Amino acid sequence: MIIQPIVEGQGDETAVPLLLRRLRDMAEAWGLDVGTPHRRRRTQLVKKDSLQSAVRVAGLREGCAGILILFDADDDCPAELAPNLEYWAREAAGELPCVVVMANREYEAWFLASIEALRGRAGIAPGAVSHLDPEAPRDAKGELEARMRPGASYSPTVDQPALTAHLDLESAYRHCRSFRKLVSAFGMLAAAAGVAPAEWPPAAWIS
Repeated sequence: MIIQPIVEGQGDETAVPLLLRRLRDMAEAWGLDVGTPHRRRRTQLVKKDSLQSAVRVAGLREGCAGILILFDADDDCPAELAPNLEYWAREAAGELPCVVVMANREYEAWFLASIEALRGRAGIAPGAVSHLDPEAPRDAKGELEARMRPGASYSPTVDQPALTAHLDLESAYRHCRSFRKLVSAFGMLAAAAGVAPAEWPPAAWIS
């Protein structure tokens, strides 16, 4: 059984499966894997016809037990846009569970919540500190680059997977509402696949 992601960026194609497998391992949801993401432009993910087309294609993947659509909110409000997108997506998914998660404002905001765990990796400076309000900056990528060593630059294709591998999941959960949405979505999809975690999210994350 697999969770089939639909993503926006080139870096997401590698980073999102890695992140979902880390959540799977934390949840001990053995038997659940992650499919190779379908990548679509953001403009396609916010329009009914093209979103539903992407969902139908994702649902054809062998072993698909659920669909996760994950992309950046940018200037949109996830609380306003995501419910409409999820309604359209679920309409196309039929009996397959389907959920939309919008990283607010960018996926990189989750890194900003976890800088201490990322020091020394992908150019992050040894003394860099996490952002006090990681989902507030419009340019999370720029904020991340500002925490890199002099001369280093951020490349989503290369650095997003590398940083995802060492992201402090608990810190991201505590400080990013959109990451909490992702964690909740994962738990729902795992339960729908018949491998519901015994305790989700982990009690330590919410104590």
